[in-house]
Amino acid sequence: MAHPAVLRDLVERYETARAHHAEQGSDASRRRLEDVTYTLCVSTGTRRPEDALAVARQQLATAPRAADTVRRVKNAAPVAGTEVQLTA
Repeated sequence: MAHPAVLRDLVERYETARAHHAEQGSDASRRRLEDVTYTLCVSTGTRRPEDALAVARQQLATAPRAADTVRRVKNAAPVAGTEVQLTA
């Protein structure tokens, strides 16, 4: 399962590439769309872009937001033996 930030980025890149290819219709825009489609499908374990988007959106809907995760990590007690000391 891909990290939510990665999925959000892939969905945005896919939507942008799809819109750009609809406007341009060039070989370059087609290749960009194919590349991001492939990556999105691999990241979601699917074979079709429609399925990949559905899975990504489902995962994003249930994933904790980044701010919540950072807040939980900041407030977490340190694990024994993981303290780091910086030296000059």
